[in-house]
Amino acid sequence: MPRQPRKKSNTGIYHVMLKGIDDRNIFLHEGDRKKFLFQMFQAKGKGGFSLLAYCLMDNHAHLLLEENEELGTTMKRITVGYVLWHNHLYGRSGHLFQNRYLSEVVESDEYFVTVARYIHQNPVTAGLVKKAATYPWSSYKQYIDAYTGKSNTFKSGKDYDVLQNTN
Repeated sequence: MPRQPRKKSNTGIYHVMLKGIDDRNIFLHEGDRKKFLFQMFQAKGKGGFSLLAYCLMDNHAHLLLEENEELGTTMKRITVGYVLWHNHLYGRSGHLFQNRYLSEVVESDEYFVTVARYIHQNPVTAGLVKKAATYPWSSYKQYIDAYTGKSNTFKSGKDYDVLQNTN
């Protein structure tokens, strides 16, 4: 049976999930996460999407993004370079991610808040940390810093991009 086409978001906002094949870890070291974030930044520069929230766990990643091009193109920009780098570094070949990425459309402000909360609570739910603010591989701290005025990472309007001030 052929797979169903992806549902197209009216808002252009998606919750995207990438999972390691066979539940394999996709991030083995801190440098792997840094490389993945770098790949997202590079993909953003080429594709112009906005990254609204993220959380990088050991064997999966959650992204909340607003597309500026077809979502599949954006995901290729993010994942292909990372997989090639990862496979070369660890002497492996083949797929790193299980199947194709999963995506859910985000059509309302209420659901946006629900998804952002879910993404940021992932490390707490998994028992990795007691408070989301202490997990270094999510955008939660950027949200809090913007809310308390410690950072201008988020701009008003549609562009609350968590990567705009990241090097």
